[in-house]
Amino acid sequence: MPKATLEPRDFATLYKDFTAPVSRFDCGRKCAPLNGGEPVCCSTQNAVPVVHKVEFELLETRTDLWSKFKPYDYATRQIVAELTRDCTAIQCKGARHCERDNRTIACRGFPFYPYLTRHKEFVGIGTYWVFEDRCWMMSNLEVVDRTFVEQFVTTYEALFAKDRSEFTTYVDFSASARRVFSRWKRPIPLLGRTGELLIVEPSTGEIRPGRRQDFPKRPPFRSEKEYRAAVKEAGGEAPKEGLRAA
Repeated sequence: MPKATLEPRDFATLYKDFTAPVSRFDCGRKCAPLNGGEPVCCSTQNAVPVVHKVEFELLETRTDLWSKFKPYDYATRQIVAELTRDCTAIQCKGARHCERDNRTIACRGFPFYPYLTRHKEFVGIGTYWVFEDRCWMMSNLEVVDRTFVEQFVTTYEALFAKDRSEFTTYVDFSASARRVFSRWKRPIPLLGRTGELLIVEPSTGEIRPGRRQDFPKRPPFRSEKEYRAAVKEAGGEAPKEGLRAA
């Protein structure tokens, strides 16, 4: 049987089936005041989108929103230098020009990644922990919609079936998560495949049901006072509803 490979049309199908917002709240309103007015996921100053080259091929036929990313410092040059041959780094025109139908898979799924156990089982979705000080959603996992989680899982299962390297990437990344959280002596927060809260004990890989108290908020999202102080220091303006999901 010939090896399955990804084609632009595969991403067109994935886009059609991965349209659910992460929640019914506009989480960008919470983080944008801390990030120069743009959501953390919409600026290459915070996160550089990395996509399959064939995904970029599709986007180039649909929109002029995206272009190849140009590194601007040592860190971003390293990101580009370490890309595999089938991937490329891209950038968009910014949140104000967003075309929701032409967001990448990475954009649609942020701030989550597919979590795989030591036995390579896809049990749920974890968060990119390096953004926990800038992403309000990561301190409020209980508001993530179940439909989003289910579409996320279906999308990555389809990618894994077509591209074994994509699967291997997240097997390795999940192992990295266990190492990092083990050093921190912190459990790994997950959302299960149907949106339930889960906790991974990083030293053993054991998974148990999570409770609200297992998911402490991270600074600067622990209190209204702390949040507004951080926004003021960043030169932003906090939304009227503050930290509340409004």
